[in-house]
Amino acid sequence: MDLIQKYFPDLTSTQKKQFERLSAGLLEWNEKINVISRKDTEFLEERHLLHSLAIAKFVSFEAGTRIIDVGTGGGLPGLPLAILFPECSFTLVDSIGKKITVVRAIAHEVGLKNVTAIQSRAESVGQRFDYVLSRAVTSLPAFCKLTSHLVDRKSHQTLKNGIIALKGGDLSEEIAPYSSRVKKVPIADWFEEPWFEEKFIVYLPLS
Repeated sequence: MDLIQKYFPDLTSTQKKQFERLSAGLLEWNEKINVISRKDTEFLEERHLLHSLAIAKFVSFEAGTRIIDVGTGGGLPGLPLAILFPECSFTLVDSIGKKITVVRAIAHEVGLKNVTAIQSRAESVGQRFDYVLSRAVTSLPAFCKLTSHLVDRKSHQTLKNGIIALKGGDLSEEIAPYSSRVKKVPIADWFEEPWFEEKFIVYLPLS
């Protein structure tokens, strides 16, 4: 967990152990169910865990924040962020049952009490949240159409409620419809590893 500690030096001993368990759990489960690319397993910390934690460089979630991770797959970015923000509640959603089985098992193994995992399509979730997270799920307009109903229109945080997405590559076309209010932040502003050079956080306020 050298990379995570490099950029998050204030982790508690409990959080360090949780990240170690998370990494081990993802690798173990990935042998049974493909939740991350097999070619990426040797880069798990950089390309999956640290990538997920880039959101924590963009915003420090306040205690009590309600967060939903849509299309969570094997629990990314939700599980790493749940370790970092134990006083926030995280709902991890995926339509594929076996992936939610993995998320529930790993959350239990890691000891995360602030995580709820649900097998569902985003359209069927009836709750409201402060932030909707996504990691390479679909284009921003399509994702906004699927998930905008999940955002509580009354903000209680410093950062207005909305969508926070981890994206890569040329985003000019998909963010064009929101050009007046969308924010695109290069992850390379925080992480120096070359893999992050074309990776971004896209934030769309909806409140």
